[in-house]
Amino acid sequence: MNWVKTIFFLPKLYFPELCFDLAQRTNKTNFVQCNYYLFMNTKVISLFAKFLICLPLFSQVPVGFKPLFNGVDLEGWWGLKTENPDNWMTLSQDQFKAKWKASLIDIKKHWTVEKGELVNDGKGLFLSTLKNYADFELMLEYRTVAGADSGIYLRGVPQVQIWDTTEEGGKWKLGADKGSGGLWNNGPPGTPGRDPLTHADKPLGEWNKFHITMRGNEVTVILNDELVVDQAPLTNYWDRKTPLEDRKPIPFRGPIQLQTHGGEIRWRNIFIKELKPSCCEVDDEVGYVHLFDGNSLQGWRGATQNYEVAEGSIRCKAGKGGILYSDRIFKDFSVKLEFKLPPGGNNGLAIRYPAKGNAAYDGMCELQVLDSAHPKYAKLDPRQHHGSAYGLAPAKRGFLKQAGEWNDQEVIVRGSWVTVFLNEEMILDADLSKVRSPMNGKAHPGLSLESGHFGFAGHKDPVSFRNIRIKPLY
Repeated sequence: MNWVKTIFFLPKLYFPELCFDLAQRTNKTNFVQCNYYLFMNTKVISLFAKFLICLPLFSQVPVGFKPLFNGVDLEGWWGLKTENPDNWMTLSQDQFKAKWKASLIDIKKHWTVEKGELVNDGKGLFLSTLKNYADFELMLEYRTVAGADSGIYLRGVPQVQIWDTTEEGGKWKLGADKGSGGLWNNGPPGTPGRDPLTHADKPLGEWNKFHITMRGNEVTVILNDELVVDQAPLTNYWDRKTPLEDRKPIPFRGPIQLQTHGGEIRWRNIFIKELKPSCCEVDDEVGYVHLFDGNSLQGWRGATQNYEVAEGSIRCKAGKGGILYSDRIFKDFSVKLEFKLPPGGNNGLAIRYPAKGNAAYDGMCELQVLDSAHPKYAKLDPRQHHGSAYGLAPAKRGFLKQAGEWNDQEVIVRGSWVTVFLNEEMILDADLSKVRSPMNGKAHPGLSLESGHFGFAGHKDPVSFRNIRIKPLY
């Protein structure tokens, strides 16, 4: 393809949504005209200029992968230390924004871009992806100096180890003699994955290449084409005081972090391929049954007079309330649904409800369905925001769509564990049996229930639910 054709084809290939939008607004359906108008758009000019600068990088992108580093600046990254993701994922939007802005000040002091390479001076916050990842393949190259110590955090959990593996580096007693690539924080010596299977490091000053695969909690690491970790479970560093066999699972999603640890390190050719989560490899809808037929409240009990069927959804009547719950009783299950909140709207999902009493206290729990961004909820306890197990466990914030838009949510209940996915992001993963200090010290007598009904808690706002389907888990 010559350069003339390239100039006209690339906008179409890499900015198709902009092309479509401009074609619609300008009635320019001709291919060349569409791309001409794209080029006249200043925003696209800027984007396309960055693309041309990064053309050598894109030419190296492995099939199926996407660049995590654009070779030009730190777009898509921010700064974190070694800290439990739960500490910042539950922050309010304003609190998170402040933390993010403060991190960029530190990042600019210690991270630079030189000739398409990320360079860290050995100090400061770890460079962390703004996006959180579940299962993935990660490819990257690094080069470090004598005495350096670094690593790669997976889902915010330390770490795939990088060190100076020479005796002069001074860390043989810690295991550096065995080479880089091991999951060094996995536990004591002998823990699967802690030490690499072979020493695959290149001499200091040369570039090393990682290919890291993460599926579920299992990690495979290939360093310089040598297998150094073979499907070893990554243990939860944040629960390290618990015996290894009883530790809480690692987070389902989290950031990728490039550690700084006392010596210059350079990174380049950082690519990622997201994989379908290992928990969802089979057909997502196999085994699910619909609880709502789209036309009536058949199959539901409780406050049926306070709910209505409107536009193919179950909607709580304004000013009314009460608990609407399923005929069927469930033990462990996965439930998927869509919901839409009015401004300031409030409802909840009743989990293992015993057909009487309060869903939050007499049932196992109530999972909040709430327009948390509304000003009237600015001073809520973190355990009251959307997706939280009311009064028990806080959910991560920032993934709820604006009031009036439909949200997708999945809830998985296994024993005392409750996991909530909101718009494909895991916002809650909690063992409710471990809660020792409920909000206001109020008892939850239904917390130990092993079965019950599924339903909606009401609360007098016109919150809508549709496409409600459930699958028992045996």
